[in-house]
Amino acid sequence: MNLIQKGTGFHDMRGFLSLLEERGQLKRIKKPVDPNLELAAISDRVLGIGGPALLFENIVGSSVPVAVNLLGTVDRITWCMGLDRVEELEELGEKLSNLQNPEPPKNIKKTIQYGGLIWDLFRALPDRDLTPPCRQIVLKGEQVDLDNLPLIRPWPGDAGKIITFGLVITKDPETKTPNIGVYRLQQQSKQTMTVHWLSVRGGARHLRKAAAMGKKLEVAIAVGVHPLILMAAATPIPVNLSEWIFAGLYSGKGVPLSKCKTIDLEVPSHSEFVLEGTITPGEEMNDGPFGDHMGFYGGVEPSPLIRFHCITHRKEPIFLTTFSGRPPKEEAMMAIALNRIYTPILRRQITEIVDFFLPMEALSYKLAIISINKSYPGQAKRSAIAFWSALPQFTYTKFVVVVDSTINVRDPRQVVWAISSLVDPQRDLLIMENTPFDSLDFASENIGLGGRLAIDATTKIGPEKNHEWGEPLNHSDKLKKSIDNDWEKLGLSDIKSNQPDPSLFGYVINEVIKLNHITNL
Repeated sequence: MNLIQKGTGFHDMRGFLSLLEERGQLKRIKKPVDPNLELAAISDRVLGIGGPALLFENIVGSSVPVAVNLLGTVDRITWCMGLDRVEELEELGEKLSNLQNPEPPKNIKKTIQYGGLIWDLFRALPDRDLTPPCRQIVLKGEQVDLDNLPLIRPWPGDAGKIITFGLVITKDPETKTPNIGVYRLQQQSKQTMTVHWLSVRGGARHLRKAAAMGKKLEVAIAVGVHPLILMAAATPIPVNLSEWIFAGLYSGKGVPLSKCKTIDLEVPSHSEFVLEGTITPGEEMNDGPFGDHMGFYGGVEPSPLIRFHCITHRKEPIFLTTFSGRPPKEEAMMAIALNRIYTPILRRQITEIVDFFLPMEALSYKLAIISINKSYPGQAKRSAIAFWSALPQFTYTKFVVVVDSTINVRDPRQVVWAISSLVDPQRDLLIMENTPFDSLDFASENIGLGGRLAIDATTKIGPEKNHEWGEPLNHSDKLKKSIDNDWEKLGLSDIKSNQPDPSLFGYVINEVIKLNHITNL
């Protein structure tokens, strides 16, 4: 039976699956597959070669199909946001940067643009759905059994089965402001799971407030939402707007929401599953170890315990999942797309920045390459320090390489040339010691405390140099234009470049394809 129905709405995961199938980017797997290790191993291999999204229709131990790898390429992420080209992500970033730092309109054109921004915000307001598909089936009390869900266990050393792509929804018990995050949840029993969130996250703050007020914290987990909503929840941009409005800004249309059945929270009405429960402050169980994005197993941590008392779901639901690990993974692809969205916001905060890039192979946040319009000595190091403090997610960036605006930050050959030819380690390195750091970074001497390194790979000016540099090699623009015009007359028009795609990801994929070709000879 075809579970994917057309015309179910832009915020519907099934609508996105249908779009992927139309574009040849969805593969149905009919063979029985075990959610314990096997499903993730198959998906990992497909994702590693840039393959399609997968829909496992025959899951061992469950009657519920599982979708995975929906966001396994930047193109698919672009499509989920209603865009056709990756470059359009920066246009979206411009819109968000205007919200972050609005300026009074100074002319008619700016006034029209400002009015358009207000209209975008109005359209982004959530809708209310009185007959939500997510409540077609309601299970309460003893009917709640997490064993009936096709929860995956990705890696051999993982402590148990997990939910990974669920929206974890809580509400500030004082202000009633909701928070939507994407956190890993580990099954502990048929009706309980632990939630793994950092102490700085919204859900953790809400739990601390609930504890101070002597209340339980209500929690809803929405699984199987449109990936656009996941992107909105994963966007840590410091604007005082809810993730629902972010999703509406992303799509140009408000997210349909509906009330939960047993708790005072709202969830996307087209969710495939909604799990409703509460956390009693202080009630914890050990969570982990699990394979993490660093490429290692994390530790064991006491984490809040959620007790579920109600599950609602659509008829013939589809479960959405993903898994962490060394890139490429879906989270790395999401980070590449977010990199494009962040660029205009970063330019607004640090005006000399021309472009920046977070390579996927560096976990999409450990290494940043930024290019600047350099105009004064010491500017590169200043820019690196400003980058570390620009947005919360850059707090854990370990290395920052600063290059000139003439360098393509997405071309590893140009970046390596800049480091090799423009850097003197005894002059151009800035090390900051013992700064707050990612607790998952085992390279740090002390967990949660580590160093940062900035590399000034820009052309040195003024007092930054004590001798003259050689003149850079280049052909004149006039000669290059002349050769362009004569290229066909020279009989060279049939020569194709065999250089890799000028992006680190493109380069890696190129090398994987070549290696695969060699091993199949």
